[in-house]
Amino acid sequence: GCAKYPLSLCLFLSALRPSIAAKLINGGVAGLVGVTCVFPIDLAKTRLQNQQGKDVYKGMTDCLMKTARAEGFLGMYRGAAVNLTLVTPEKAIKLAANDFLRQLLMQDGTQQNLKMEMLAGCGAGICQVVVTCPMEMLKIQLQDAGRLAVGHQGSASAAPTSRPYSTGPASTYKRPSATLIARELLRTQGLSGLYRGLGATLLRDIPFSIIYFPLFANLNQLGVSELTGKAPFTHSFLAGCAAGSVAAVAVTPLDVLKTRIQTLKKGLGEDTYSGVTDCARKLWIQEGAAAFMKGAGCRALVIAPLFGIAQGIYFIGIGERILKYFE
Repeated sequence: GCAKYPLSLCLFLSALRPSIAAKLINGGVAGLVGVTCVFPIDLAKTRLQNQQGKDVYKGMTDCLMKTARAEGFLGMYRGAAVNLTLVTPEKAIKLAANDFLRQLLMQDGTQQNLKMEMLAGCGAGICQVVVTCPMEMLKIQLQDAGRLAVGHQGSASAAPTSRPYSTGPASTYKRPSATLIARELLRTQGLSGLYRGLGATLLRDIPFSIIYFPLFANLNQLGVSELTGKAPFTHSFLAGCAAGSVAAVAVTPLDVLKTRIQTLKKGLGEDTYSGVTDCARKLWIQEGAAAFMKGAGCRALVIAPLFGIAQGIYFIGIGERILKYFE
């Protein structure tokens, strides 16, 4: 059955155990669908979290309306190309790693063991950061460019638009591209430039996975049918939404710190940070405790459908169906 398909594709799929290949496909498809659906809300989250002092946006709706007026509909998808390119390996790694570790740590993958589920979630969070950190690093610069442009309008210190994007204090407000930013970071800082905020990313993703995966597994188990051994799509979707919302809100303070640290270009008078501790201290002193929950609502609205879609597709078994088609 492989004769009519590219040899490289057939070799790749046959080299993987069917279950692993299916998990990778499910994770990738889920990531692409989920990001396309919720990316504008994620953009609003980033801009709200980065606001210091005088707020450009009063909330999520205000941010999206101003973005649409100033940058057009596509402006709300600024940075989506980076996510759509890298979300497939990210989600594939996260979902496959969690499932693999659950099978490894527990004699029966369906058995309820909270400690082992949390350990598997922790491992998944560590594995995914290899892709998550550079992806978020590039995405944040693109998402926040519009906020900086609004805050910089009419300023005499605006630099000529012909100058290239820079990561230094003289950086301009020219609309950047992911390729240009990545190239500049690699040239000036090496690979470590793309992994700026790695510690903050781990501090966010590990607790998220520890909360999310066990919570989802237990919620999803409530709807598993004895006949099929799987929960219906609707139940998996709602379980993913509920678990995602709880985990997202719980780690919002860590997400705020990560966003602030990874943002290279700052507005006039905005603080720079030397690390997680420095960022947390300045945030607490200058903006108060409420600043740690900036974008919490947006984050819940992003993560809930993102993981609801992911788990729905994962448990429907789209990957298994695609592999069956190639047989």
